[in-house]
Order: sequence, then C-alpha cells, then structure tokens
Amino acid sequence: MDILSKGIINISYALDESEKYNNTKKFFYNLLENDSYRLKKYFDGFMITLIFLSVYILIRDVKHDINEFWIGFNNIVISIIFLIEYSLRFWVSSSISKVVIHQNEHNLMLNRKFSIKKLFIHVAKDKLKYVLSIKAIIDLLAIIPFFHQLRLLRVLILFRVFKLFRYAKSFQTFVSVLATKKFEFITLLMFASIIIFVSSVLVYVMEANNPSSPINTLFDAFYWSIVTISTVGYGDVTAVTNEGRIVALLVITSGIAVLAFSTSLVVSAFSEKLDEMKEMKSIDNVSKYKSFYLICGYEGIASEVAKILRSNNFDILVMDEDEGRIKNAIKDGFEALNFDPGEVESYKKLNIDISKQVRAVLALRQSDVENVYTTLTVRSMHQDVYILSLLMDEMHRNKLSIAGANEIIYSKDLVGMIAKEFVGQPVAFEVIHALRSEYSGVDMEEILVTNRISSYIKQVNQLENEKYRVVLLGIWKKEEDKFLFNPPKDTSIDLGDYLVVIGNSLFIREFKRAVQKKIFR
Repeated sequence: MDILSKGIINISYALDESEKYNNTKKFFYNLLENDSYRLKKYFDGFMITLIFLSVYILIRDVKHDINEFWIGFNNIVISIIFLIEYSLRFWVSSSISKVVIHQNEHNLMLNRKFSIKKLFIHVAKDKLKYVLSIKAIIDLLAIIPFFHQLRLLRVLILFRVFKLFRYAKSFQTFVSVLATKKFEFITLLMFASIIIFVSSVLVYVMEANNPSSPINTLFDAFYWSIVTISTVGYGDVTAVTNEGRIVALLVITSGIAVLAFSTSLVVSAFSEKLDEMKEMKSIDNVSKYKSFYLICGYEGIASEVAKILRSNNFDILVMDEDEGRIKNAIKDGFEALNFDPGEVESYKKLNIDISKQVRAVLALRQSDVENVYTTLTVRSMHQDVYILSLLMDEMHRNKLSIAGANEIIYSKDLVGMIAKEFVGQPVAFEVIHALRSEYSGVDMEEILVTNRISSYIKQVNQLENEKYRVVLLGIWKKEEDKFLFNPPKDTSIDLGDYLVVIGNSLFIREFKRAVQKKIFR
C-alpha cells in the first residue's frame, strides 16, 4: 500500500473515531436537515429574514440610492453566509470517511489493493448526487450574485426566493402534495404542449401571409397560442382571418378544459392528503407541549377523564387505533392521532421525548388486552414514565402489574366505592363531590416541587398555605412513591414531590404565585 493510500485510510479511521468531529457533523446535519431539531426553526427564520432582506435591497436599488453598507451586506455578507451554508450541506450530504473505511475493509476481506481511483469515483458519485439535486442548484444560483460586477447577475438574487422551499415547511408540504399527482400533471403538460404546438403552426399558416394580421412570425403565433389557451386574452395579438378565428375557438375551448383539469388535480391532491396533513399538524402541535397527558383510547371513561383534565388546563393527546373514536375526540376539541397505542412505531412518529414531555400515560381502553399491550409497549421504551391503566376484569390485574403499570384502577371498585360512600356516608360523599365539582369554585391542584422551589422551601411549615386559605391535603413523595395525607409541619419537601392542595381556585392561584415570589426573595 502506498503512502497516500495509507494516509487516507488512517485519517478516515481517525475521523470516524473522533467524538468531536462526529458531534460537530451531527450538529450541522440537525441544524440543516432535521426538522425536529429545536434550533432548526431559529436557523430557518434567520435565513428567511436574509432572503427577504436581499430581495428588498434589490427592489429598492432600482429607483433609489442605497447605502453602500447595505449593498455590500447584500452582495458580500449574505452571499458568504449562503456559501457557508452550501458548503456545510455539501459536507453533511455524505461521509467520505465511511466510504474509505468500507472500501478498505472490503479490500482486506478479498485480499485486494486499496484503489484511490475507485474511491474517487465512489465519492464523486455521492457528492454529484447532491450537487445535481434541484435544491442544491438553487442554493448555488443564490450565491452567484456575489460576483456582482456583472449587473445582470444581480437578478439571480431572485433565486434566493426559491430557497424558501427549504425553510418553510408549508411550501414543502405544498410541493409534496402536488408531487403525488406527478403523472397526471405530466400528462396534462404533454396535452397542453401538443395543443400549443399544433395551434401555433395552424394560426401561423392561416395568418402569416395576411398583411393586416399581427401574427407575422412563428414566435407571434406561439405567443398568441399561450395567451389564448391560458384564457388570459390580452387582445394585442389576434387572428383576423376566418380560418384563424376558427383555430382560436378550438384553442379557447381546449384552454378551458386544461384549466378545469388543472384545478381538479390540485383539489383532489389536497383532498387525498388532507387527513395526513392534519395528522402532521397534530404531531407538530404536540411536539410543542412542555408536558401533557397521553390518553390511550377514547371511549367511556377515557373521554370523561380527558374533559376533566382539560378543564384543569392540562394539555392532552388522545391516541386510538379506531378512526371513529379519533373523530369523536377531534370533534370534542382534543389533539388526537389515529395511531395504535400498542405499537412502538406510533410513539416514534410522535417525535417527542416521552420521558420529559409526558406527565403520565393513561391506558383507558375498555379492554384489558389492549391496556396490557399499551403498558408493555410504553414500558419497553421508557422505564420512568408513569402509567395508569384501567382494569376491566380482576383476573388480569397481575398481567397489568407485570407489564409495568404504576397504578391500576378497577372499574368495578370505582362503582362499588361510590355506591358505598353514597349510601353509608352521603354527607361526606356530597362534600367530596362538591370539592371535585368544577362548578363549586373549589378546586384541587397539584404543584410540582421544582429545583428552584426545593432550594427555598425545605419543610411544610414554610409553605404559609393557611395565610392564603388553602388546605394542604398531602404530599406525594417521589422517592418513597407514596402519598402522605395531612403531613406534619416538619415534613421535608424535596425536588420532584407534588403538593396536593384544595381551596378556592383564586386562592390557589394566589398561593402558587406566592410560592413563586418566595423563590426570588
């Protein structure tokens, strides 16, 4: 192996093993290509701003004097930024080091010599594939105004507008929807092209030898045909002979058909993709939630739980594999996705960090089998997320427990408990009902002890909840995983605990504010 080949291989292995290099490349890939990366939206916003600024300067420069700074900014700074972006996209489009390593190991296995020529061809193919892509060509044209000595090239600034397709997701959606009708649009284009060609030749033959006709060249005929078939009808170029007018009637009729066909194609493309677009919008909305409850299933108890959680200002996502139930959830105003809660792929599509964003998974299907599948699926991906499951048949309790449910609620127990309380202690039951009623003005809330709160408030006696006429019902201790009812004054308050308080909604709100103020003292 010659020195050059050995050097290329050693550098490739060094780059492949370098954590710093790989992290840097991954960062720029996410920034440029990964729509779910949190910084990408800021980068896209910055680039869109540059595009509009560039076009504004171009328009302003036509009839007004522009400050030299802005001209330089437009021609040099923005172009350099676009050049850097183009170079980074070129870099992350493929990995040369991986190609080298793959080729070297393949050669070693077959006892062959490392070929720089083969490597060059392989790498060139990968990079050319990116360079010749439509988006890359637009990126390159957007850089050309940097060579602004040729004034005509400044018009290429308008190509920067096409870069919006990269940054605006709605544009990408629009293009992807139209792309589904690619065959139909190509057929329509061929039909329109044939009509234009035939009518151009016909009208040229009919009109060109008539001195009073404005159609004297084939270009005039082509221009007339385009204007006529598009039903624009400027009237600056018209047929004057009877034969030419007959051709015009045929072209106008064909133009109406072309327009009608085009409109129906666009409408049908969007109609077919409407559900998918709504789904994408829901996923996008959910990814913005800081925390939410994931309700699996939307029937009976699930719908009531969802409504109660919403009344307490919690964000909710409903997931159900039944299309009818999802429509009901959407009709009730919830973000809902027609995904199967028992499949791993459903959670991957959500594009969220379940361990951080999901407050709890509520498996509320009226089928123990479905709830076990949901619990198993979620627990297989995340060990820490809290899972509450509804139990329909007592004989399945162990299965749900083994699957990993933190809390199991037996529906018959609920009915029995309510009946017992109502018959045996009607007054106490009414009081509890009043406390939980959204119309009584009394509310029960849980307050998460954050890192900042725990640094200032160490024990229950520091809460001052009596001052705000709020009752501390208890504390759910995270480490002990249990609820302490009416805790003593010296009970510690730790990070991750939940304070459960009861009181008038306004008083609770003031109490929460007071806790926040205390943080900043």
